[in-house]
Amino acid sequence: MSKPAQYRCPICQQTLTLTQRTFRCENNHCFDKAKEGYVNLLPVQFKHSKDPGDNKAMVNARRAFLEQGYYQPLIEKLVETYQQYGNASGTLFDAGCGEGYYTHQHQTDNNQVYGIDIAKEAIKKAAKKYSQCHFSVGTLSQLPFHDQHFDWLFSIYAPILEQEFTRVLKPSGYLLTVTPAKRHLFELKEKIYQNANEHDITRQPIEHLRLVTEQQLSYQMNLATGDDILNLLSMTPFAFKASEQVKHTLAQMTDFSCQADFLIRLYQK
Repeated sequence: MSKPAQYRCPICQQTLTLTQRTFRCENNHCFDKAKEGYVNLLPVQFKHSKDPGDNKAMVNARRAFLEQGYYQPLIEKLVETYQQYGNASGTLFDAGCGEGYYTHQHQTDNNQVYGIDIAKEAIKKAAKKYSQCHFSVGTLSQLPFHDQHFDWLFSIYAPILEQEFTRVLKPSGYLLTVTPAKRHLFELKEKIYQNANEHDITRQPIEHLRLVTEQQLSYQMNLATGDDILNLLSMTPFAFKASEQVKHTLAQMTDFSCQADFLIRLYQK
């Protein structure tokens, strides 16, 4: 049985205490656990739209694609890196966790794993499927955790906010980031843009933490169906640039070869 989740109030920064199904702070700000098991720690004043983050269709497409195993080599590299450097009984945090696909893979019998995303639809699915992890709706720019709470924090294709991530990391804690390397999904980009550009990998999202390792993971994916191709497209920022004609063409394709190209950086506080 995992320990109760530990959060701080997103409004006043006091400790939240769970009583029955309600998290409450000493200033009487209350946050109820949903029936799926997550807690919404995104006060309305922190929202910039009615339903921020990925919508239901995007969440479903991402889950469908990931569950086909196309990113399995990435999962194996992430878990291997955690096992090599991490604290097996520590606290982990997936920043921008989506529907929890990467989050739950880090779960062991002895650690505590948290995931936060601004998309309520994604968190609802995550909490329902992976009940052993602690999921909450929240914003990465104002994390509902006390200072120095986590041994290990990872960010996979999500906004990287160094100052806030560093705040919640313990001394000597680790931050792992996954960003696109030069040729990530290049063949898919070529279907959408007349002049597809490689990803710019010169920008360093982290300035003040010590870089421990930097690895590139690259391999060819053979997407078996048009549905898989469209699901992959919907996970990308360039989905909005694809015309209906391009989407129709992709839907008819089978055995589409496309490169996965990840840049994996591990930092230490």
